[in-house]
Amino acid sequence: MTRALAIALAIVTTSSVAGAVDGPDTSYGRIDGDVAVVGALGMTLVPGAPRATADARFRYLSTAGAFFTYEDGPLIGASSEPRRAFAMGAELRPLFLARWARGLEWGHPRLDLAFDSIGLDLGAVLLQPEGKRFAGTPGLQAGIGFELPIMAKASGLFVAVHTGVRWSNTALGGGPLAGPGDRAAFLTLAFSWQQIFGAHVVDLGDPAP
Repeated sequence: MTRALAIALAIVTTSSVAGAVDGPDTSYGRIDGDVAVVGALGMTLVPGAPRATADARFRYLSTAGAFFTYEDGPLIGASSEPRRAFAMGAELRPLFLARWARGLEWGHPRLDLAFDSIGLDLGAVLLQPEGKRFAGTPGLQAGIGFELPIMAKASGLFVAVHTGVRWSNTALGGGPLAGPGDRAAFLTLAFSWQQIFGAHVVDLGDPAP
């Protein structure tokens, strides 16, 4: 995947140099570096009661990366079931490079950034029911999300929205559903800060346009 993304960036860089030299930066700072680090704090709405949520994400070329999410109901005095959840997996944002390479921006930074932020999540989730430890066998989480920028640039404050469905290992195996711990939808609302920097994961040898 890393090699494919590097090739994509090389193509994008080559095709966009002329327009980027004469016009504004329609990547809004996303090509100033190859890695984005995101931290978020908010709340996840689930059946029963909400859970406090902390989320961390790491993205390469603002396109693909990993996420780690921790949710805790007792932390805010909520009696959610399950009480806690921990999820981790992969995130894919396919729209940015495809749009930017073709110059299909609307010209409004916040609109472009919000549109490009639409992404898919897929990963594993561990749930902690009332009076028990975290499940030894993880379940599955699948979701979709986007981010609304407060600032008109890629590095800055965002309002993050993520939603999806979680299944326990029992539910995936076709077993009986005992409640929201086996299958439940979720909606996460959070404030996030994204910082883009050059980590030189792949050095193409060319300066950014």
